[in-house]
Amino acid sequence: MASFSIALSGLTAASSGLDVTANNIANANTVGFKESRAEFADVYASGAVNLNTSVVGEGVRLAATAQQFNQGNITTTSSNLDLAISGDGFFTLKDASGVVYSRNGQFQENSSGNVVSATGQALQVYPPLVNGGFNTGTLADLNLQTAQSAPLATSTGSVILNLPANSVAPTVTPFDPTNSQSYNQSTSTTVYDSLGNAYPATFFFVQTATPNVWNTYLTVNGTQVGGAQPLGFSPTGAVASPPTIAGAGLTFNGYTPPGGASPMNLNFNFGSTTQYGAQFGVTSITQNGYATGQLSTVAIDPSGVVSAVYTNGRSTQLGQLALANFPNPQGLKQLGDTNWSETFTSGNVVQGTAASAGFGSIQSGALESSNVDLTTELVNMITAQRAFQANAQVVTTSNQLSQTVINMAH
Repeated sequence: MASFSIALSGLTAASSGLDVTANNIANANTVGFKESRAEFADVYASGAVNLNTSVVGEGVRLAATAQQFNQGNITTTSSNLDLAISGDGFFTLKDASGVVYSRNGQFQENSSGNVVSATGQALQVYPPLVNGGFNTGTLADLNLQTAQSAPLATSTGSVILNLPANSVAPTVTPFDPTNSQSYNQSTSTTVYDSLGNAYPATFFFVQTATPNVWNTYLTVNGTQVGGAQPLGFSPTGAVASPPTIAGAGLTFNGYTPPGGASPMNLNFNFGSTTQYGAQFGVTSITQNGYATGQLSTVAIDPSGVVSAVYTNGRSTQLGQLALANFPNPQGLKQLGDTNWSETFTSGNVVQGTAASAGFGSIQSGALESSNVDLTTELVNMITAQRAFQANAQVVTTSNQLSQTVINMAH
């Protein structure tokens, strides 16, 4: 009887639907997992059909197991290397077998400094260009620079302060940095040599016998650098001499650090210094040098730019995350480990960057949860169970009918 085969197809379809539901439920807590949906189609015999004849179908079949790429919930974590895509796109991963794509953003650093997935596939980025920006035509492994950040020797700086207008020339001459009676004011900062060593640098200000004219001295690590540099002011208290001070500043040449570092020539801009009132005050002292630095943390912004931040306050761009998308994501081939590969059905991969057209933004310190809705899956499970029971009842009924016919023959 045809009813046996029809009911059997129903049993098979219900069982397949239950398999899909079971797989969704099993991966409800899998980061980056995308649920699937069982899609069924009715079955009819092929060939010409008499239009005046009622045709009974031949059952049902599983037409497709369609992946659903709707957004999963994003939860925060404590690791900067945990990444979530808010919107469309996939992370690009690579190993010896080739390139795959994933929504699972659980990454970690391996022994070689590469950022990899739990299964060892390297996260791909667009490498930085020398003059800024990124080479979007090339993929590279994201490698965290664990080496020290190179130091930079101090060469320039800026000093903004106020010198008291009512100052008089010191009674003790000549200038001696160890004798506070030989200068009017002083203030200090820190400078760095070419090896990253830090030294205290102190500016001394001496009012000359000429009103509105000061001599400026500098010592580095207790050693006087160069001679006196004149600093003049106008009757309104603004810097007036030397004429080029706003652009050229005061230059102190000739300090040779110990330990083999290069000689230091220092230029400080005093163009914003003033001479007002009776109070000495320092607004700011800046300089362009810095010490060597160890890798402190890795920062990833919403556009996927990865920067290494060092303990000396410097940062280096390591690359920009390479995201991928497809004309038909449902056509991607599931590989396991929450990875997909490109197929003819998915269409050719479209490479791009986060927060650009067609791609979502990156959230660091977060993960995208599975998009499985357990409530929906439990309802689907009940529906599949009832379908299975109903088809099983059809088999039982058909069997009873067949048995009745056989009994009539006897």
